[in-house]
Amino acid sequence: MTDSTRFILVDTSHPGNVGAAARAMKVMGFRDLVLVTPRFADVLTHPEAIAFASGATDILERARIVATLDEALDGTTFACATAMTPRDFGPPTRAPREAFAELAHGDHRVAFVFGGERFGLSNDHVYACHLCISIPTQPEYGSLNLAQAVQLLSYDWRQALGGFPVVERTQAPREADATAVRGLLAHWREMLVEIEFLDPAVPRKLMARLHQLVNRARVTTEEVHILRGIARQVRKQRGDRR
Repeated sequence: MTDSTRFILVDTSHPGNVGAAARAMKVMGFRDLVLVTPRFADVLTHPEAIAFASGATDILERARIVATLDEALDGTTFACATAMTPRDFGPPTRAPREAFAELAHGDHRVAFVFGGERFGLSNDHVYACHLCISIPTQPEYGSLNLAQAVQLLSYDWRQALGGFPVVERTQAPREADATAVRGLLAHWREMLVEIEFLDPAVPRKLMARLHQLVNRARVTTEEVHILRGIARQVRKQRGDRR
């Protein structure tokens, strides 16, 4: 499968962030990671990077380290800087979802460019990009960890591309049939009469109301067993006290 999205990390300082970024990419189905002048030359095999990758070591194994952003961008057609737009001039700044909704309909090989933990991207790095992506945060505190930023943008980008379906991990519970519901209500009627909550001479539509309640709840077979077990235990406790 050809990966049309590249994540570029420039001047990273902490191996753990590289590993965590690889993990963030993998869970969203992206594989192409390029590092530009990381602090540690062995960052891709660093124990901390491997630990933080948490199973995404294949992303680290196929990642590349290059000397310049130009090399990292080679083969891409649209670069998004994750930084503030420089004050003098530069590409437009947009929020991720708004920009991605349009970008996903194009035929680009997209690169997301992230700056280092301490200083972010330089102006020259931003000038090389077509767009600045700014993750909306509260004005008082907008500091995101590098790997967090990768996760947020990779999620929004994957959603713009179509997303992944949510897969049920458990089977849907089986709704109780009419026979099971009638058995439950009969059992509860016996219990309610026994504890003198229901007067058979003046039922006041209690059982009909309980029937409606059970129907609205759409109880499952397992829940019928639980409710009948409660009735059984109440009758047993009452019998023990006699």
